[in-house]
Amino acid sequence: EENGSASPAAWWRPHRDELLHLADAESPRYVYDATTVRRRSREVQALKPVDRAFYAVKANPHPGLLRVLEAQGLGFECVSPGELERVFEVCPDLDPGRVLFQPNFAASHEYADAFEREVHVTVDNVQPLAEHPDVFAGEEIFVRVDPGQGRGHHQKVRTAGTQSKFGVVPEDLERLRGAADRAGATVVGLHAHVGSGITDEHTWENLVDLLATLAGEFPNVHTLNVGGGLAVSSPTAPRPIDLSSLGAALTAAADRHPQYSLWMEPGRYLVAEAGVLLARVTQTKSKDGVGYVGLDTGMNSLLRPALYGAHHNIVNLTRLDAPASLTADVVGPICETGDVLGHDRRLPPTEPGDTLLVATVGAYGASMSNHYNLRPPASETLLAAEGT
Repeated sequence: EENGSASPAAWWRPHRDELLHLADAESPRYVYDATTVRRRSREVQALKPVDRAFYAVKANPHPGLLRVLEAQGLGFECVSPGELERVFEVCPDLDPGRVLFQPNFAASHEYADAFEREVHVTVDNVQPLAEHPDVFAGEEIFVRVDPGQGRGHHQKVRTAGTQSKFGVVPEDLERLRGAADRAGATVVGLHAHVGSGITDEHTWENLVDLLATLAGEFPNVHTLNVGGGLAVSSPTAPRPIDLSSLGAALTAAADRHPQYSLWMEPGRYLVAEAGVLLARVTQTKSKDGVGYVGLDTGMNSLLRPALYGAHHNIVNLTRLDAPASLTADVVGPICETGDVLGHDRRLPPTEPGDTLLVATVGAYGASMSNHYNLRPPASETLLAAEGT
C-alpha cells in the first residue's frame, strides 16, 4: 500500500523538496499553491450561466489568496465586518459591486457599515428590517431563503432545513416584504445556500427554480444567488462535483428563467486542494495495541477532523516513496482526547523529526485555527503567487 494513499496527481508531489525545506525552516506550516487556485477559479468562471462568481472568504482569508482570486476576476462573499475589512485592505481598488455582505444574527450597525461601503447586503430575518428601518431606508437588499432542506457531508455544514439557523422560510416572505416596504428597502435579489460537499448538480438547478418562483412575490428582484457547496474530492467522498454537468443543469434553469442573473459563491472548491499542512513528528508510541504518531500541531491548527469527522489524507513526506507498514493514529499535542488528525492511517516506519503532510486543507484550516492550550497555530506560506 502506498504511503498514506498519496495521490500521484497531487500538486505537492513535484514540490516535495521545497516543502521539506520549508518545514525544516518552520513547523508547523500551511503551504498554499496559487497555481491550483487559479485553475479552480478558471473552471468556475467558465460556467456560462453564472453571471458573477464570488469567493466565500470564510474558507480562507489569507491575503495572498485574496489577491490571486481578485486577479482572476472573482468577487468576495463576506460574513463579518472583519472579512469586509480584510478584503478592502488587501484589494483597495476593488469595486464594491464585487462584494457581498451576508452575515447572520448581525448587529444593526454591521448592516449600516456595509451599506456605507456600498456593497451588496443580504438579510435572513424579518427582525432587523422591522426594528431598525432607518438602517435599511432607501437601500437595496438581498434576502436569504431557507429552501427547507440542507445538503452536505456532515450535519454541521448543512445550512438549510429545520436544524439550521439560516434563512427566512418561504411562509415568512410575505411578512418580510411588508417590513421591507415599511422600511423603504427594495428587495432586488434572493439567495439560498444549502450546505457543503454537494455532488448532485441538480441541487443548484432546483434552487434556481425555487428562487425564481419565490421571486414572483418581489417585483424588483433581478438576481438569484444559488450559493456554493461544490464538492471537492476526498477519501470519504471521492467524486467531486462534475462542472460540465453543473453547467448544463444551470443552463437549463437559466433558459427557464432568463429574466434573472445567476450568482454563485464557492469557497472550499476554490482553495481546499491548494493547501497542505506540514507538521513535524515529535514522538511515537504504542499503547494497548494502538500506534500513535504525535505531531507538533493538532486541532489548534486543523479543527475539521475533530469538529466534522473530516478525513484528510496524511503522508510521511520525509519517506514519501517508502512502503506503508505501520497503522497509527496521527495526533497532536493538545490536551483533548479528540485531538486526532487521522485514525488508523497507513504510514511507513515513522520517526521523530520526520515531516508529515496533511492534504486538502486550504479551506477551513487556518481560518478555523485557534490558540487552545496557548499553542500557536501553523504559519502560512503561498507558493507561485505570481503567474497565470
